[in-house]
Amino acid sequence: MTSTLIGPLVVAIVIVLIALWSSAIKIAREYERGVVFRLGRLLSVKGPGVIFLIPIVDKMIKIDLRVVTLDVPRQEMMTRDNVPVTVDAVVYFRVVNSDDAVVKVENYSKATYLLAQTTLRSAIGQHELDELLSQRDRINQQLQRVIDEGTEPWGIKVTHVEVRDVALPEGMKRAMAKQAEVERERRAKVINAEGEYQAAEKLVEAGHKIAAEPIALQLRYLQALTEIASDRNTTTILPIPIDLLAPFVRKGPSGG
Repeated sequence: MTSTLIGPLVVAIVIVLIALWSSAIKIAREYERGVVFRLGRLLSVKGPGVIFLIPIVDKMIKIDLRVVTLDVPRQEMMTRDNVPVTVDAVVYFRVVNSDDAVVKVENYSKATYLLAQTTLRSAIGQHELDELLSQRDRINQQLQRVIDEGTEPWGIKVTHVEVRDVALPEGMKRAMAKQAEVERERRAKVINAEGEYQAAEKLVEAGHKIAAEPIALQLRYLQALTEIASDRNTTTILPIPIDLLAPFVRKGPSGG
């Protein structure tokens, strides 16, 4: 009877020893850290590599130090100029203090997510629509700074925040397209008026020069006749300025 009990007892002891051994040795990867508690008290942060624990007495929680991508889903909010927009964002963060991430917050990932969501809503409400569309980088930096200040006590470092998309109501899109079209027309009219003004200035300068040198007008007239005569399919009758005939008129009586 005694021999029959020895076999199962040995097996049970072996199983217990294996369980204790497996619970006493832990391995942390390069990007992991182990926060060790001894009888409920924080002992230290260990790793990477092999970590030895006292079975039953010590308990370890692994923390991943890699950058975590947190997706803040679309949510509708109001800008400072009372325009409804739908905005989503992405937050990049990582754990820099493992013991604070375990001791000071229950779920650091969820807490960071909720903080990012409320901060995004608050930040959008402080800016007008034009600022939201044209100053995206400045708003991203503001979000990163505010969220990072909130997560710092938890041992979390927010490295980057990016507002991905700003969706506008259809009516607002049509109004903005109309505004852009009107602005393009205004610029075209300004450019056209500027060109007319510069052309008028050049004509005034040319008039002053021709008035100072009458022979220039005669030469320009002859040049125009040459250009018109180059077209053989048309017949053009032009009056000859009296200034061109004046030398011949003065020479005629003297020659007679």
